[in-house]
Amino acid sequence: MKIEQIYTGCLAQGAYYIESDGEVAIIDPLREITPYIERALEDNATIKYIFETHFHADFVSGHVTLSKETGAPIIYGPNANPSFDAIIAEDGQEFKLGDITITALHTPGHTMESTTYLLKNTEGKDHAIFSGDTLFLGDVGRPDLAQKAADMTQEQLAGILFDSLRSKIMPLGDEVIVYPAHGAGSACGKNLSKETVGTLGDQKKTNYALRADMTREEFIQEVTEGLLPPPQYFPLNVKMNKEGYDDIDEVIQRGSIAMSPDAFEVAANEAGALVLDVRHQRDFVKGHVPRSVFIGLDGGFAPWVGALIGDVKQPILLITPEGREKETIIRLSRVGFDNTIGYLKGSFEAWKKSGKEYDTLSSIPAESFKNELEKGEVPVFDVRKPGEYNSSHIENAHLTPLDFLNEHLAEFPSEETFYVHCAGGYRSVIAASILKSRGIHNLIDVAGGFKAIKEAGIPVTAEVCPSTKK
Repeated sequence: MKIEQIYTGCLAQGAYYIESDGEVAIIDPLREITPYIERALEDNATIKYIFETHFHADFVSGHVTLSKETGAPIIYGPNANPSFDAIIAEDGQEFKLGDITITALHTPGHTMESTTYLLKNTEGKDHAIFSGDTLFLGDVGRPDLAQKAADMTQEQLAGILFDSLRSKIMPLGDEVIVYPAHGAGSACGKNLSKETVGTLGDQKKTNYALRADMTREEFIQEVTEGLLPPPQYFPLNVKMNKEGYDDIDEVIQRGSIAMSPDAFEVAANEAGALVLDVRHQRDFVKGHVPRSVFIGLDGGFAPWVGALIGDVKQPILLITPEGREKETIIRLSRVGFDNTIGYLKGSFEAWKKSGKEYDTLSSIPAESFKNELEKGEVPVFDVRKPGEYNSSHIENAHLTPLDFLNEHLAEFPSEETFYVHCAGGYRSVIAASILKSRGIHNLIDVAGGFKAIKEAGIPVTAEVCPSTKK
């Protein structure tokens, strides 16, 4: 028996490859399916099943394409109603895989079709659970994503999740390994651990949601408290996962059109395309196409695209580091953004050499920012998350989280120069690019973010541990 977690850091997502006696099951595959097929060929094995823990909201799964390429059936738990052929497992239904067995445990609450898959080893002993978004390390799945689809409140879904955990998960042995669908960085929970594999015994000891003495009412309150609104692309990804989507090869072919600066400019105007610059923030600061939006590949790229662009049908034109065009198209498609229509051949340097107008972003080091603060009070906007801000921040800084920047546009000064910072310098450049694309140019980025701000000795509020603050 082999179990391999295939973890994608950008999405904080874990897919799973399970092999026994020449038969393979894939759980929650990513959209680019070639690695799974090649891995099975290495083992001289056949992909027999494709298990989906639920209809994912934060990424587009590879289940449809993988099934078409291999002939393996897609398996969902009870209550699932996909538009394509699939096996809808009954609660407790078993699936033989070589010398092992995988049992579907219906665990609704995150969504109503959410299902945990229990793996029994060759001796018939409970070995591991693939818990999807039902149970994470340190947390459980948020219960607000399926409200409209299930016609329930988040409190009702949280109550159902409580029952699922108590009746299906917690009775299992402490030695059972927990393989969740996500780790820290995912928007599918509030307090996910950086670890991506653990044991159920450890979770019973450390996960607040699995406290033995916890009442149903306490669970509902704690699980629903502090939930930020989900990214706007989530329901669009659910729709694609339920109804199907274009093969990724088609998406790559459509997007891999190299354009000269002139053709790029014409396409941007005629197609109403968003120009997305995915180079490093340092390069964007030095020069970029006017009104382009920066979201760098070397940060939390795909989730930020989903959170800030929102509409998966938006036509997109790319400015990438040379040689990373295909990678960018694939990573966009992971979150359902399939409408890339081309990229700037030769990257930004080609635009600059063509003599076309370009823009820059004002950015200063933290030491210079300190000098400006010492001259008198200046407007400062902190685009980190509320939890980061509440832990420590510059006195009188305005909290304007990047996730919800569009809701704060009216708060930015129309003429007075203001400063923008994040934790390390990535998110603030994203924010600045969005503001500039909206015609707000009277801003200065603080390079290096809050880390550099503290190192420069700029006064900040006393640090408060998120777990102890009231």
